[in-house]
Amino acid sequence: MDKARFNAAVERHQTMVYRTALHALANSQDADDAVQEVFLRLYQRKGAFDGEEHLRRWLLRVTVNYCRDLLKSPWRRRVALEELPETPVFDKPREAALYREVMALPEKYRTVLNLFYYEELSVREIGDLLGLGSSTVTTRLARARKRLKERLGEDWQDE
Repeated sequence: MDKARFNAAVERHQTMVYRTALHALANSQDADDAVQEVFLRLYQRKGAFDGEEHLRRWLLRVTVNYCRDLLKSPWRRRVALEELPETPVFDKPREAALYREVMALPEKYRTVLNLFYYEELSVREIGDLLGLGSSTVTTRLARARKRLKERLGEDWQDE
């Protein structure tokens, strides 16, 4: 990949990759590392993409796989990592509460919520990306929504 296309890809997709990594890892420093690793892999990749959507899906897939590998690493299991050391600043208190509750969910729920609501992928696309059946993705989304509704009560609105 030439430098101009690489820079354009980073500019367009950096936020998406960071958001996906943050939801998977629940740690901003690890998410920053994931972004660097994903774009390093993009820069080193040989071969072209069949369009912008192919590039976007490739980046999502690499991000999810990298985060899974990081979560499985023996070092991460032995070392107690702090809970979210910093919380992003939100305009509304309800947004901050929702963020905290989403980040408190298990990784499998955070990931499908992020891909469904923020990356606007369909259930089938999420299943393909994560190697899961559509029914599994639907179940995870339903369970995540249920947990959020229980914890947030009236503040929860599934839009």
